[in-house]
Amino acid sequence: MRVALIVANPRMGPTLTVATDDLTPAHLDQPHVRKSRYSEGRQFRQLFAFIGLMTTEQGAFTMTRELRSARAVAIGLGIALAATGCAGGGSSDSGGGSSDGKVTLTVWENAQPGPGEEYWQAAAKAYHALHPSVTIKIQAIQNEDLDGKLQTALNSGSAPDIFLQRGGGKMQAMVDAGQVQALNLTATDKANAGAPAVEGYSIDGKVYAMPVDTQPEGIYYSKDLFSKAGITSTPTTMDELEDAVAKLKAINVAPIAVGAKDAWPAAHWYYNFALRECSRNTLQEAAKSLEFTDPCWTKAGDDLASFLKVKPFQKGFLTNSSQQGAGSSAGMLANHKAAMELMGNWNPGVIAGLTPNKKQLPDLGWFPFPAVAGGQGDPTAIMGGLDGFSLSKNAPKEAHGFLEFLVTKDQQRAFAKAFYAIPVNKDAQEVVTDPYNVSALQAFNKAAYSVMFLDTMYGQNVGNAMNTAVVNLMAGKGTAADIAKDTNAAAAKG
Repeated sequence: MRVALIVANPRMGPTLTVATDDLTPAHLDQPHVRKSRYSEGRQFRQLFAFIGLMTTEQGAFTMTRELRSARAVAIGLGIALAATGCAGGGSSDSGGGSSDGKVTLTVWENAQPGPGEEYWQAAAKAYHALHPSVTIKIQAIQNEDLDGKLQTALNSGSAPDIFLQRGGGKMQAMVDAGQVQALNLTATDKANAGAPAVEGYSIDGKVYAMPVDTQPEGIYYSKDLFSKAGITSTPTTMDELEDAVAKLKAINVAPIAVGAKDAWPAAHWYYNFALRECSRNTLQEAAKSLEFTDPCWTKAGDDLASFLKVKPFQKGFLTNSSQQGAGSSAGMLANHKAAMELMGNWNPGVIAGLTPNKKQLPDLGWFPFPAVAGGQGDPTAIMGGLDGFSLSKNAPKEAHGFLEFLVTKDQQRAFAKAFYAIPVNKDAQEVVTDPYNVSALQAFNKAAYSVMFLDTMYGQNVGNAMNTAVVNLMAGKGTAADIAKDTNAAAAKG
């Protein structure tokens, strides 16, 4: 008599029969077990029709009385096999392979409906045409929901194969938790992505995401509204920005739109004041120590509090979202209800999706955040980030190929056009002809240095506390000193 583990999987074909004495980790890699990622959350109810410890004698299967108590062990082992298979790319939202060598990859991105969403579907289709055995399943996640959903998926072992990577402290936490793969980039990959962008996604010499665009932040504005208000040049100092605010109010236009409901867009005003008030070394050291004791942090809050006195933002800014609908801050700029918005380089793509004709605002311009008198930061320094994509720890090898595909010249050109973005592939930067992107790229190239968005640089917990404290200041519920105090408190909690 031989005791064996039987896993009958009607959707995958052959069963797995292994003597329990011989069961090894290698059996967990059997194709028809590992590919249970197709199960869509029902793997134990539908896929595994029969799991049990059986006896084999003279070629027939019978259930013995002595082994009934062991049947629970068999089910446990079967579940372990299924769970191992599911971990590769998630559960209901993830892809996987099949016994015939076909693979489905899941991608989480944050494009809004419009050209960006269309790009991702076209990219998936084009890659499948080149690699018929690989299917790309695109899932758009609302930007404000992405971080929370992704962290939950990573923690539960149900992460997508490929996902948008914020970088900074958020990526560091994923690396520390062993939730992402290091990428083995070829010389061609590095050339396509560009050394500075690759460095932005590197930790201790290892690369953890493939960058696709650069995101210099600045103030997007309506040239037409500036002209109507008699503003003849873009502001370069805070005094000039406050003067522009007064002129725009005189023509009954909201000077600046901000979606404070989402917290982070409001906090970006504080980030940029900190960029001007704090030295580069202070900003970098804070990323290591998570201590915000330098006076520049409170000074940045004082600058924001002073700016708030001229009432630069639209009515109801505390309850406005940033990107969702015509009433959002981006929507207000898209429909000439507001003249300016501080935002990263993804904003043109969002704005284009919110104009009445779903086309880019023809008078859209861009200028860098104004200089702040007496600050320790270089006045040319720029706040910015990267868009890139990581692989979850169990993503199949085919996922790396799709990342490589995203930084090829043709895909970078298409990405840049769809998102009105600045691609990392220099051979594709010829498509950067829109005036706002030309201005942003010129400022980025002239900047003494670039600093990542602070909630990204300092990690999710610290960043969220900072963002909340900034909104409290804007709502009159907190002070400039509270921003540093609350941020330090969050850092102390770990």
